[in-house]
Amino acid sequence: MLNLLAISGSLRAASTNSALVAALARNAPAGGRVTIYDGLGRLPIFNPDDEGERTPRAAAELIDAVTGADGIIVSCPEYAHGVPGGLKNALDWLVSRDAAVAKPAMLAHASPRSLFARAALAEIMRTMSFAMYDGGLEIALLGKKPPEVEGILAEPGNVVAMRDAVQGFAEFIRGQT
Repeated sequence: MLNLLAISGSLRAASTNSALVAALARNAPAGGRVTIYDGLGRLPIFNPDDEGERTPRAAAELIDAVTGADGIIVSCPEYAHGVPGGLKNALDWLVSRDAAVAKPAMLAHASPRSLFARAALAEIMRTMSFAMYDGGLEIALLGKKPPEVEGILAEPGNVVAMRDAVQGFAEFIRGQT
């Protein structure tokens, strides 16, 4: 069983990025499981003085979740042409750990306009030594209300796109080992 960890970079209750990772979890292909990391809002601000034995519990849970996953999927909004602070903070907790080194990662996007954040996030993750999957997923959900989002994510073509994206990522992961 392939164990994937999905992280939404948004803390909004009606986040399209969170809806996208939830839909990925619901539509995981056979032989795979997508678990959603929901601790982003509980992470303290990264401080290198708090590493090692002083690592806060919430940060240790993130590190363990990433370490235990076969790969991670990140869906991230764009704020002011950049990666939201909460997601960047989560990545900072992983910087000096082995959790990210050669860990397969895929980006999923809920907005076709998040080009600056995509580039920044990919650069950050490559710098951290994640093994970035060139494929990915984009389903345009920008500006949609929750009932519309759920309808779009339930469309047969989008369900197939999600399964295909995760299946392609799974093949990438298997090729890494």
